[in-house]
Amino acid sequence: MKLYHFPLSGHAHRALLFLSLLGVKAEIVDVDLANGEHKKPDFLKLNPFGQVPVLEDDGVAVSDSNAILVYVATKLGRKDWLPDDLVSLAKVQKWLSVAAGEIAYGPAAARLITVFGADFRADEVISRAHHILGLINAELTQEPFITGNRPTIADIALYSYIVSAPEGNVDLAPHPEVRHWLARIEALPGFVPFPKTAIGLVA
Repeated sequence: MKLYHFPLSGHAHRALLFLSLLGVKAEIVDVDLANGEHKKPDFLKLNPFGQVPVLEDDGVAVSDSNAILVYVATKLGRKDWLPDDLVSLAKVQKWLSVAAGEIAYGPAAARLITVFGADFRADEVISRAHHILGLINAELTQEPFITGNRPTIADIALYSYIVSAPEGNVDLAPHPEVRHWLARIEALPGFVPFPKTAIGLVA
């Protein structure tokens, strides 16, 4: 497997983290986003959207971080990370959708302002971030991980942009269960951290 990656992308970190937790020895190829490598013809053949991450595996190119999580878990038969009973599968899918929706437009968007200069209204995206973090915090009062008593790909999909939320001026202090959950993920064997940027509340 080969993972096209960018160190400051939370989407890319999801894929890298999951491969590491599973002990998969993938070739990591850092894509030079600053110089537009992701918009060049060779990369666009892999992903016409021009985005990282992309996973190459036996001639198959899988783009979208959540799709990569599903692909890897399914290919390797890791039902511990992607259960196949209907109730558990529905729970995982719900949180994958949250990662692609509320997380992307909340804490991830807040971080895009400070780290990459994105043109979003800070007050709006920070408020949105606290709303979804409050819901996640409430969920985590019931179980140690987002869908139950063990981690799934749903936790991996949520992790990167939540742990980096303070870089976008989103304070995690009001969400203690979220902070405990982050620590539980960070204690998993094979964990690799998301590189920190000294900006926002962590400046």
